[in-house]
Amino acid sequence: MVVFSMLTVSAGCASGTQPSAVSGRIDEIIAGMTLEEKAGQMVIADFRRWNADPEDENSAAVNVTELPGEVEDAIRNDFFGGIILFAENCAENDKTARLISRMQQANEEADRVNPVPLLIAVDQEGGGVTRLGEGTIWPGNMALAATGDPENAKTAALGIGKELRALGINTDFAPVVDVNNNPLNPVIGVRSFSDDPKIVTEYGVRFLNGLQESGTISSLKHFPGHGDVATDSHTGFPVVNKTYDELKECELIPFQAAIDAGADMVMTAHIQYPKIDDRTYTSISTGEEVCYPATLSDKILKDILRDDMGFEGVIVSDALNMAAIADNFAAEDVTVMALRAGIDMFLMPVPVTDKNSLDALEGFLQSICKLAEEGTIPESRLDESVRRILKMKEKHGLLDERFSEKAEQESGALSDLVGSSANRALDWELCCRSVKLLSDKNGVLPLKPAAGETVLFLYTAGSRIASADYAYQKLIAEGILSEDVTFQSMVCSADTAEACEAAVSEADDIIVVSTMFSSGELDPASESGAGSLVIDTLQQKAKEEKKPFILISAYLPYDVARYTDADAVLLTFGSKPLRELPEGNAAVPLNIPAAVCGIFGEYAFTGKLPVDIPALDDEYHLTDEILYPREVLPDAADN
Repeated sequence: MVVFSMLTVSAGCASGTQPSAVSGRIDEIIAGMTLEEKAGQMVIADFRRWNADPEDENSAAVNVTELPGEVEDAIRNDFFGGIILFAENCAENDKTARLISRMQQANEEADRVNPVPLLIAVDQEGGGVTRLGEGTIWPGNMALAATGDPENAKTAALGIGKELRALGINTDFAPVVDVNNNPLNPVIGVRSFSDDPKIVTEYGVRFLNGLQESGTISSLKHFPGHGDVATDSHTGFPVVNKTYDELKECELIPFQAAIDAGADMVMTAHIQYPKIDDRTYTSISTGEEVCYPATLSDKILKDILRDDMGFEGVIVSDALNMAAIADNFAAEDVTVMALRAGIDMFLMPVPVTDKNSLDALEGFLQSICKLAEEGTIPESRLDESVRRILKMKEKHGLLDERFSEKAEQESGALSDLVGSSANRALDWELCCRSVKLLSDKNGVLPLKPAAGETVLFLYTAGSRIASADYAYQKLIAEGILSEDVTFQSMVCSADTAEACEAAVSEADDIIVVSTMFSSGELDPASESGAGSLVIDTLQQKAKEEKKPFILISAYLPYDVARYTDADAVLLTFGSKPLRELPEGNAAVPLNIPAAVCGIFGEYAFTGKLPVDIPALDDEYHLTDEILYPREVLPDAADN
């Protein structure tokens, strides 16, 4: 049972609470630190790609799977608090483990009295946001909620955490506890568990529990809530016009419950909340006045997160190279504003791709030191953050880890832990449980194609085109499908409309895999929605020729309101690209293959709707009318 804490507004604006008592050992470490070491602890750097000679026009950046000498020296000399890895770093298990081991060893070789191991972090949310090239992908948050059992969120997170720890990754920027209460949201969507804060709380806390059980440091995101935006902060600067009281009624509920459950870190959102902090800054790009985003707002981070919600852990910024920050705020001002707001760790303050940008990152570290030396930011303010960081590292045993003499995993041994057959079998089971059969009004399911017949798959996103092929192999192996049945896959778009129409005439069954990424795709008159008109035409042709026409909604679920005339409609609540059949131990996204296998009767559908699906008006805009109501309900004991 999840207990919901009551949030209250403080009587005034305090300067922020101090972290709870820490061990004398941490005070001793801080006392022995130089200013440079303190500044370094507050930075989480990324080394995703590296160009060895940026001055040479023939030199190209390559993925960092082995540690470049310049980066190794920087890790040894700059005392970073952590490093974040991306898919470019994590293609193969053995290489990833060696890369991490070498990073930790280089850090341990630094010239300092008390070595402080690195946080090795990653965005391994499950579903669409995963980085391990040979790991298990798991269904994703909204798909987990569609299973109807919060314990499945814990199961997936425990699996994620164990795989990360096996590689040497000790920090996961998860769970996402944003409430997707705006269907127009272009960046959260299926990364959220639900549009209901109580459901997000139940599944989010269970996910957190799974990471905790695995020994992985967790980070809630994106505070105080990224679910009610219509702009992606990677490319724009979102605004949420809600009061603090309104946030307490929705967005802050899962954050508070997860904080009470022991979350280690909270990641901030680059979002403006003018009804909470109306202070403005002149945008360096547009010259317009913009409000302080949560990342740079002490009213949000100190007064609300620290004082009212009682969070004593580490506050980490979202990536500071995102457009919301980089396009609007001068870099030198961001540093001061973030420190005054209460940021403990700067995530990716300077994207590093070559020696020039590495110099810029080192310049950023020096700028923090200079602020403290000049008194613009008291050194005691740095001490507060470093104390929280070290406390977190101590809690998870990192201060006692030593890497210089660690033996690396035997080659191949990691495949028994990361992307193991047992994990992938469990992933398949959860994906199958998550598929929602929304309608089968003409009783066409399960499909039972006869030998010699053709099933046509039409994909609105060509990056998923191998999904049916993966399912085909499984259906053949299980004896569910005859080898004489043909699966044909095509990309469905305005450019391929004529060829798709001809294929519909020749096929016996038609399945459209719709991957809607924005609400504009619902409107056939818009540039992004041109493909929906093609689907309309193909559906009409299938109907005229009396052929089953089935729709799989494979990403944002709101497209099902657009295709209500399909013979059957299913939802998977997410998918990663699968452009070709996987080789070796490559990670496999299973959401769409699970839905395909369900269509042919491999299992009985049990998935539930975790969000309300709005109806469309005559101009294909989402309305306030609910066409399909949410089916996943919070535990009655929590209400």
